[in-house]
Amino acid sequence: MPKTSLRTHTCGELTVKSLKERPILCGWVHSRRDHGGVIFIDLRDKYGMTQIVFEPQCKFFKEADQLRREDCIKISGNVRKRPRGMKNEKISTGEIEVTVSKLEVLNKSEVPPFEIDDRIESNEELRLKYRYLDLRRPLMQERLAMRHKLAMATREYMNSQSFLEIETPMLVKTTPGGARVFKVPSRVNPGKFYALPESPQLYKQLLMVAGCDRYYQLARCLRDEDLRADRQPEFTQVDVEMSFVDAIDVQNIIEGLLKHLFKEGLNLHVKTPFQRIPYWEAMEKYGSDKPDLRFDLELKDITEESKKSDFGVFKNAQMVKCLCVPKGSQFSRKELEELESFVKIYKAKGLAYFKITKGKLDSAFAKYFNDKVQKEIIYKTHAKDGDLLLCVADIPEIAYAATGALRLELGKKLKLINPKDYKFCWVVDFPLYEKVEGKWEARHHIFTMPREQDMEYLKKDPEKVLGKMYDVVLNGVEIGGGSIRIHKKDIQAKVLEVIGLTYEEAQKKFDFLLEAFQYGAPPHGGIALGFDRLVALICKAKDNDIREVIAFPKNKAAECPLDGSPQDWQESMLKELNMKLDFVKRENQEKTDKFSKYHPQN
Repeated sequence: MPKTSLRTHTCGELTVKSLKERPILCGWVHSRRDHGGVIFIDLRDKYGMTQIVFEPQCKFFKEADQLRREDCIKISGNVRKRPRGMKNEKISTGEIEVTVSKLEVLNKSEVPPFEIDDRIESNEELRLKYRYLDLRRPLMQERLAMRHKLAMATREYMNSQSFLEIETPMLVKTTPGGARVFKVPSRVNPGKFYALPESPQLYKQLLMVAGCDRYYQLARCLRDEDLRADRQPEFTQVDVEMSFVDAIDVQNIIEGLLKHLFKEGLNLHVKTPFQRIPYWEAMEKYGSDKPDLRFDLELKDITEESKKSDFGVFKNAQMVKCLCVPKGSQFSRKELEELESFVKIYKAKGLAYFKITKGKLDSAFAKYFNDKVQKEIIYKTHAKDGDLLLCVADIPEIAYAATGALRLELGKKLKLINPKDYKFCWVVDFPLYEKVEGKWEARHHIFTMPREQDMEYLKKDPEKVLGKMYDVVLNGVEIGGGSIRIHKKDIQAKVLEVIGLTYEEAQKKFDFLLEAFQYGAPPHGGIALGFDRLVALICKAKDNDIREVIAFPKNKAAECPLDGSPQDWQESMLKELNMKLDFVKRENQEKTDKFSKYHPQN
């Protein structure tokens, strides 16, 4: 570490090789101990911790006795070995200590609102209000350093693959679809607004038309959405777009990037290529399009077998999904009731269960299943004596969501998940369309290319059309998604027709992009990785909470307790922008806090 005018070393730098040095250190008082008239202080900066010692003969001993936590000080002294048996293996400076000969108090500290200590978990709202203190904690310093390291590693890898880092605008025109965007009033154009970009999607496609060939950006994105652990109104994504490619080319680049990041961040060797799982297979086996592959518990479909039973709930259900829990017969009634309450979070009406005893189904409902049907169900689920079948009968959306979430819950409950495992996969071949209130809508965005073999179904059977979409998933977390884009007018017109939109109507909404496509747009595709999520996963943040790896995040109500934003607008501000607030503030603030309640995560 280079010297500065105030210090010669950092608090994480001194070792037994420094015994002849007379260092000058600066930092914060982390802790203070008085042992028989000798004062020991752990001095902390972002680089580490050094134990400093004030002996009774030190002329600054009285001043040292007045030092308290978080006082900012400067000291100089001599490095010596710690006495035998006093070595601290947990820190890099644990073999030495510095006997102080000079002390300068750079700044006294008020009593902090919480202890700056990784071992003590403070209230989140308090941490966010005093974020500058929270960030002093060694754990938070490590996370910021890791974020920086991964950002540098991203640029290093992308640059090595002939990509250009290009910035896209932050004040843009709003376009239909996607997330809600923040609006910015224009002072010089009264009555008009910019939008803050939810992503650089349209601009990175324009860069492909511009011949840039390979683009990336650590892009700031802004979305006016309800929040949870993996969402913030402003976040960062690794944005990528490539020309003259198909899906496999984009996937290969991203696999290389992730391999590089995990090597740099965790010294972990990631095996490539990643497993590729079609969307429908992911839903059938795992009940989720972001499957956690760290354990083998898979869903089974017993819909057809159930139709042969006399159990009305199963017989008349659109879908019956089932989990076979090895040795699950030992679950208590209380545990089963808790699991039933759990699936109801996902709108399931209930949870039916069968114990397997002597090769037969054992439960209050077993009498509705004849011997033949019981054998078929046991064969289909690979169940053995002592196992437990947990079943949800409902419409497909609920059956998938409830049993998929139940699978993850059981993985944790039964300790089937090795936290040291990192299992990547690609989920591919997503449906291009989905029905919303009886009408077809684009599942991703209207510029997603259909698979060539599905073009014939665009008119006659849109449900069969799969898109060239791909999500990259790690341990049940979607860390990125993208697609190959439509670049030709005739294909675009056919895709739009399914959702009841003409090419001319689309031109009015996406005028500048579709106009650009008329000038020899190349085949192109891309992806966006959630950079905050990646950092949270590599840092092993609790619940993968991205707020733990963002320097100044918002809370669950999209507010910043630190600076008090969002703020009320003063009349003078509104006048300058030619605006007027013509509404009455709601007196009941609780109404505005609804979205901060618990949101179940699939």
